[in-house]
Amino acid sequence: QQQSSSMPLLTIQNQQISWTPMLVLGYLFYLLLGAMVFQLLEKQAETHFRDQFQLEKLKFLQNYTCLDRQALEQFVQVLMGAWEKGVNPEGNSTNPSNWDFSNSFFFAGTVVTTIGYGNLSPSTVAGQIFCVFYALFGVPLNLAFLNQLGKGLNAHLITLERWVQKPGRAQVQLAIFLTTGTLLFLVFPPLVFSYVEGWSYGEGFYFTFITLSTIGFGDYVVGTNPNKHYIPVYRSLTAIWIVFGLAWLALVFNVGADLMEKFLQLKWHKPDLSLTEGATTKLEDEPEQPRIHIPS
Repeated sequence: QQQSSSMPLLTIQNQQISWTPMLVLGYLFYLLLGAMVFQLLEKQAETHFRDQFQLEKLKFLQNYTCLDRQALEQFVQVLMGAWEKGVNPEGNSTNPSNWDFSNSFFFAGTVVTTIGYGNLSPSTVAGQIFCVFYALFGVPLNLAFLNQLGKGLNAHLITLERWVQKPGRAQVQLAIFLTTGTLLFLVFPPLVFSYVEGWSYGEGFYFTFITLSTIGFGDYVVGTNPNKHYIPVYRSLTAIWIVFGLAWLALVFNVGADLMEKFLQLKWHKPDLSLTEGATTKLEDEPEQPRIHIPS
């Protein structure tokens, strides 16, 4: 009897061992595939931009003979240092500060959400130390807040499920959730960013997804164009939109991860039928014993 009762557990362990190596291999293959595609798409363009930049420097030296190459390279280093410190080389000293309250609020949001665009960072030692401890407590607080917000969204989904009294209501519920969130967080915001920032819709959509997924490359950041005048609360409102969008997209990623795990289990799990049949017979003979649930 003891041997029969342990058979389902043995089956579960065998199932876990069977598909884990395939998941590791699939993960590595996905990374290799991404590396090859990105190299194919971006390397030639990078070479073109590098050659174009060198040509522009050569033309600049030819037009301004009072400068030599070493002086130009030093000036380029100054520009790069200014950009790394969050100072946009374009425009003049009348550009709005990167550390007014609205921009600082936006920066605080990028810290606790771990987006980290990289276009702005503390330059003082005191600011860097404070940023470390601010993130140390802020990131867990943000995760707790997003978790609670996710629970609220789940409760809303349960309410939607009660409204839908038809077969397949779970699919309808999921479709409503995905459609509403996609419109609010992925479709409409790029229209706003395109209008305010002067981006194309594709650039706005790219910024939206890269931000909400917390990838945050920093190649596109709202409210940084020195030639535009933004309303004071623009970046603050964007930070609030980011928080709610993070919660929605995190739920979408969780659903996708669950579906992928179930797909891998269905595809790669091949439990021993003799073990499962023996376990089923044992459980049917003893209905009072607690049943062991094996996820499908």
